[in-house]
Amino acid sequence: MSRVILARRVAVSLAALLAVLLVVSAIVGVTWVRRPFPVTDGELPVPGLSKAVTVLRDDRGVPQIYADNAQDLFRAQGFVHAQDRFFEMDLRRHITSGRLSEMVGSSGLETDKVIRTLGWRRVAEAELPLLEPATRQYLQAYADGVNAYIDRQGTPSRMGLEYVVLGQQVKDYRVEPWTPADSLAWLKAMAWDLRGDYDNELTRARLAGRVPAAQIAELYPPYPFGTNAPILSAQDWAPGSSGPASAVPGASVPDLVPLEERTAPGAQSAYAAAQRLLEQVPLTFGRGRGIGSNAWVVGPEKSSTGKPLLANDPHLGVGIPGIWYQVGLHCRSVGTECPFDVSGFSFAGLPGVVIGHNQSVAWSMTNLGPDVTDFFLEQLRDGTYRRDGRYYPLRERRETIKVAGAGDHTITVRSTPHGPLLSDVVPDLSDAGRTSPVSGAPNADAYAVSLAWTGLTPSRTADAIFGLNRATSFTEFREAAKSFAVPSQNLLYADREGHIGYQAPGQIPVRRSDTPGAVPGFWPAAGWRSSSDWQGYVPFEQMPWAYDPPEGFIVTANQAVTASPTPFLTTQWDFGFRSQRIRDLLEKEDKVTPQRMRQIQGDTHSQFAPTLVKTLLEVDLGNDQFTEEAQDLLRDWDYSNPVGRSDSSAAAAYYNAVWSNLMELTFNDELPDDLRANGGDQWMQTITNLLAKPRSAWWDNKLTPGVTEGQAEIMRLALVDARLQLTKEVGKDPSGWEWGALHELSLTHKVLGGDSVPGAVRMLFNRGPVALPGGPAIVNANGWDASQGFEVDWAPSMRMVVDLADLDRSTWVNQTGNSGHAFHDHYDDQVDTWAKNETYPWPHSEKAVREAAKDELRLMPSAGE
Repeated sequence: MSRVILARRVAVSLAALLAVLLVVSAIVGVTWVRRPFPVTDGELPVPGLSKAVTVLRDDRGVPQIYADNAQDLFRAQGFVHAQDRFFEMDLRRHITSGRLSEMVGSSGLETDKVIRTLGWRRVAEAELPLLEPATRQYLQAYADGVNAYIDRQGTPSRMGLEYVVLGQQVKDYRVEPWTPADSLAWLKAMAWDLRGDYDNELTRARLAGRVPAAQIAELYPPYPFGTNAPILSAQDWAPGSSGPASAVPGASVPDLVPLEERTAPGAQSAYAAAQRLLEQVPLTFGRGRGIGSNAWVVGPEKSSTGKPLLANDPHLGVGIPGIWYQVGLHCRSVGTECPFDVSGFSFAGLPGVVIGHNQSVAWSMTNLGPDVTDFFLEQLRDGTYRRDGRYYPLRERRETIKVAGAGDHTITVRSTPHGPLLSDVVPDLSDAGRTSPVSGAPNADAYAVSLAWTGLTPSRTADAIFGLNRATSFTEFREAAKSFAVPSQNLLYADREGHIGYQAPGQIPVRRSDTPGAVPGFWPAAGWRSSSDWQGYVPFEQMPWAYDPPEGFIVTANQAVTASPTPFLTTQWDFGFRSQRIRDLLEKEDKVTPQRMRQIQGDTHSQFAPTLVKTLLEVDLGNDQFTEEAQDLLRDWDYSNPVGRSDSSAAAAYYNAVWSNLMELTFNDELPDDLRANGGDQWMQTITNLLAKPRSAWWDNKLTPGVTEGQAEIMRLALVDARLQLTKEVGKDPSGWEWGALHELSLTHKVLGGDSVPGAVRMLFNRGPVALPGGPAIVNANGWDASQGFEVDWAPSMRMVVDLADLDRSTWVNQTGNSGHAFHDHYDDQVDTWAKNETYPWPHSEKAVREAAKDELRLMPSAGE
């Protein structure tokens, strides 16, 4: 789903916004814009504080918070988060609770229906009593701080300009008190967007019967261990023999659901219905197909400082405000009662720091991407589901959704032991498939699709966040990681003693396959067989990890973790183009400097491009000098993708246009419109393999009946079509083409930034466009979807480099700014620096923080407390 879908879905109706247009000038010029701006100097009373808390903000509005005890520290964090980002927090909790319709009216109903079906809020509430007592105290203190802000501001218009605009349609909106479950529900959204292999499993099921099985297999090639190294080598980590049974790369793929059942019209209807339902879920993080992240750590022997260096830039969806909020949380006296001296990137709405460093250790995250979801094709009959030859009653619950201005809407959520029936929510599906054949015989049942997902099992991920924040050794770091259930991440570690490490945490299902050596979870499973059920989770002790590996550095960029078949994690890794490029650059350096770490984050070289360009330059264009003029751009291209006017930029523009047209000509003639090739790393590996298969059926364009093009003709057509496309869009002279003129980022507000909102209102909240270098499967990963155009739809959400020799020499940058208030100085003040791959100083010691401080706010206990 594109990053503007949410904006379209929750956009205020045009009729209601006409009234807003009449007052836009007044809003911009006077009171309404500035009313929500935070107080950042002087003193403010905050109920519940036991002692005064100091908040020092630098010239980018980044707060460093100092308190005498942990409860005061997190109460102050809640207050400060709310000062800068409350509307974003309120929006997120309405989305994650399935209550968006209360905030925006009927346009939020479809989103609410799917979230209620998944039950994120119910899971969050079930998690709370499982957490450590200290974690529950921190969550409550944070909620108290948010509520102190809500009480102080009083009315929604004093909390965000968005409420003024939305108030034209949704009258008398009231802000509710914040609760610990509101924070935990946000972790469900994080886990949902970062789950692995969900898209691929459902896509394969929908293609079955439409595309031959051999062709489907070509779209999902095995990981190229021979060219792109995994995270850990055999000498870094060697699993024991007691791991759960799994598949080796390239193993056979079983038909866990017989083909005639998987391709039956009723089954296909159920798959499509499930996909339509899940597309209603807003990508709050914005992870989609092809998105990844970069992180690497360099040990002391390879570091110019003599201590480890750690870099991270998670690639997530784009928008404004950005995903992260920079903050420092400092106990004035660090000890057992107040163990925090940490700073980094947090989520507004959740206490603690998610990625960053404390006084002793630093850590980073990239998505591990394990297969933690399975779709089950279920056979239903009159309110029952089939299982091992018998029928059992479906579990049912009713959910009432309050819709502002339209009354209540009630849905019935039905579940099997595998999970909720996603296909239930789509209207008119209940009769689908009743006459579909099963194993060649008439079928009196209806098909449905249920979802098993680890995120629907209550867990203790919140404990892990606080554990990472206070860890001072690798042992404590791993102990914290044990609780990191979802989303499973590659955790990198470095400490000031000179050690580096890696840990793969998370709840990873163990599946039992009926076919020895087969890949589990490749197709939706037969829900009517208990043998398809998960058999538990991979024990933490069997998850990959490493400590001070001999190589002296570790790279995690979503590639395969190890070449070992155990434990089974997934078959669908990122294919390693980014990770191998990072490894190649690090291996060239005798000593890696902090500056070199930052330069590598901005690298725009395409690791895949030489493979394709070699073939493109061999294409005979005959007498087509018009296309040959563009083809010549590729002859001396250095495979970089920069902005600005240069030979490299012109070549990059043409190459990427050719790539887009190659996707259209090779794959999209046979794929459904909503499953078109996006051009990410999966498709690069697929093309790499298909170049050695000139007779593959994919090289025949099915839209030209009676003609079999073949590989050479498809390549020629891609070159020709790209030349015509850029001539029309950019200009006739290829030397004047610029990649940055095509590859731009528009920062769009999630609610009020979409095309269906009047332009005058969009101007209040949106920013851009900004020309960006890079692309998918490139280290500077400013991604675009080849099926949609060249516009950037995901990017590095932040960048950081931690210098463990001197934490005050660390650097960081956010994608937009720390403020969520339109027109505030810190709403978009980091965009230009981020776009240029530049960073800011990241002070940690109190001396350095005070030297950088611009504002000082003291939060005081209320009188009488």
